[in-house]
Amino acid sequence: MEKRDYSLKNSYKKSEKKFNIKKMKPGSDKSLKRVFKKIGVPGKAKFKPDAFQLQAIKAIEKSDCLVTAPTGSGKTWIAQEVAKKVMQKKGRVWYATPLKALTNSIHAKFVELFNEENVGILTGDIKENPDASIVIGTTEILRNQLYDAMHTGENLNCDLIILDEAHFLGDEQRGVVWEEIMIYLPIRIPLLLLSATIGNPFQIAKWLEAIRGQKCHVVESNDRPVPLFPLFMHPSGTLFPLMQNQGFEKKQELHKKVLKFEKTGRKPKMAPFGKLPPFADILEILDRYNLLPAIFFLKSRKDCDQAIKLCNSSLLSRNPEKKRILTTKINDLVSGNPHLANHSQRLYLEQTACASHHSGHLPAWKVVVETLMSQGFLNAMFATSTVAAGVNFPARSVVVLNSDRFNGVEFMGLSPSEFQQMTGRAGRRGMDKIGFAIMMPGKFMDLKYVANLINSPALDIESQITINFSMVLNLLLSHTPDQIKMLLEKSFASHLIMSKKKRGKKARKKFGYELEFLWNSFLGHMDFLIQENFVTRSGKLTQDGLWASNLRIDSPLLVAQSIRKNLLPQKDPALLAAIIGSFVNEKEFKDDILYSKALPKRLKDAFLHAREGLKPFAIKMLKKGFHAPNLFMQPSLLLYSWAHDEPWDNIVTHPEYGPGDFARLTMRTADNLRQISKLDETFPDISRTAKEAITLILRDPVVTS
Repeated sequence: MEKRDYSLKNSYKKSEKKFNIKKMKPGSDKSLKRVFKKIGVPGKAKFKPDAFQLQAIKAIEKSDCLVTAPTGSGKTWIAQEVAKKVMQKKGRVWYATPLKALTNSIHAKFVELFNEENVGILTGDIKENPDASIVIGTTEILRNQLYDAMHTGENLNCDLIILDEAHFLGDEQRGVVWEEIMIYLPIRIPLLLLSATIGNPFQIAKWLEAIRGQKCHVVESNDRPVPLFPLFMHPSGTLFPLMQNQGFEKKQELHKKVLKFEKTGRKPKMAPFGKLPPFADILEILDRYNLLPAIFFLKSRKDCDQAIKLCNSSLLSRNPEKKRILTTKINDLVSGNPHLANHSQRLYLEQTACASHHSGHLPAWKVVVETLMSQGFLNAMFATSTVAAGVNFPARSVVVLNSDRFNGVEFMGLSPSEFQQMTGRAGRRGMDKIGFAIMMPGKFMDLKYVANLINSPALDIESQITINFSMVLNLLLSHTPDQIKMLLEKSFASHLIMSKKKRGKKARKKFGYELEFLWNSFLGHMDFLIQENFVTRSGKLTQDGLWASNLRIDSPLLVAQSIRKNLLPQKDPALLAAIIGSFVNEKEFKDDILYSKALPKRLKDAFLHAREGLKPFAIKMLKKGFHAPNLFMQPSLLLYSWAHDEPWDNIVTHPEYGPGDFARLTMRTADNLRQISKLDETFPDISRTAKEAITLILRDPVVTS
């Protein structure tokens, strides 16, 4: 895929001739006439479960079960029915998801089905009804409960575990948590895995059977509940079938007219390079052919916010009743919350029925957008590709502008799984007879590449198990090093290295022929803990190791060292929140602000005391090859100001921290403070201060009722 460069900037007017840009007009290839006739709402019929849904319910009654089926096909219905059966037997269900937003969504749905008293939620920042018959929570919380159960010797009070979005097992950052859960989970508790995008489900099932000693049924369905038709939008505004064979055949070939466009030397363009296309015109075309609502997947948060400014009110003006209902609904959703009522994008939302959705927005504003989209009030939502996974708000059409995405480091071609997650939002079950995936031309759209993605199988999932200090401390709570070695031999990595196929070769290169690389990593972590007096030479936790094991955070050793060396504020909650914020910060700064006269002396002194005091310890970690994050003043100053009641609008004017970014920083800081607050028996002062700090920073609009 071509390397990107977004430096070129030209105005539309000056560039129209140069870039061969013409006014877009609605048009469609004649072959689409019969396709568009399929558009409509299915007739109301009594719900009848699909065969794979019934098969999964039957399988989980006597064994573990892995369900893989397209997005929107009804996997959550399986979870609901299975949970109902467990409840009827007076049992308990733990439903784990990878995302807090998805956890909240599932919780709301289950409360509606099973009543509030029967459903609890655990996400770190929310803890409600934890002893309920059904608990919805994040995978990290479940993994931590398994740590506690192994330490105390008590059984996890649960009769069924549901792991939603199970393909996160292969997630580079968080897959280790999923793998740990599957390794530590008691055999007596059945495991139900739900996913849309797993390429090697039978291999995962075989691994689970090997470590759990019981059958794991694989239930597969490849049938989309709503058929998908791929389209191509020509820069002129004319719609064509993307594929020669309507996108349903095994052999994928671009439609002859699309292929002709691809081979054109000086292609017409929708917009100058570096500019967004005319979305108002595009929406008019989609509306003309009844293809709305649509989700547009854009490359960046900035583009999403800019896109809504390129829409207009023409569609809403032709439907005054929809505009009236939309305005009323928005008023209801933002009522009583000035941060939402006065949101900078509210006017665009009301006038255009279009919204931007990405991680830079306040969580509460994203809920407003998600609610409006899921209830059918929006014409379009402009989102980054991350919205494709987890949260359920499908549309009639999805529009893809780029065949690559930014993975945090570089732009890479979309994987089959990512493409399936995106196009899986096209077509609403019970609301659409057909869904559409519309490809738009551009410098970073490779149509031939997309053609190969249409029916490509999902990628195989690989083991992402890694060793970290929190894992080592918590396993040593209840296991000897030899027992831990046996646990690691139960890993998916151990199963993969025995494969004779390509994935086995890759696993052996990563983990060693006998997991020696993974085991050596464990020994390296343990040796450092021994050196720093968190672990004895016999492999048992010292007193410091015992309380440090409670710090289930990203940098447990640095925080533990800060506590035992008295480097953190003991009595000032605002200062404590500020310093902990520098531990969880994910951005890089030059820290020129340290030399600013406007910087509060109290904060500067506390920050430098912690940073200088930690420096020798951090250097030792780095020399041993362990990660030790740099501590920067900027996030600390923002949190300090927020804890001292600085107005929200002043806080989020910082160029590095938009509303969503600062909300995330605050929530992660609160998570770390929550772990410190558990040290009340060993460090009562800082534990008490941590609790006070949480109340200072977790307030509207970071969290809303």
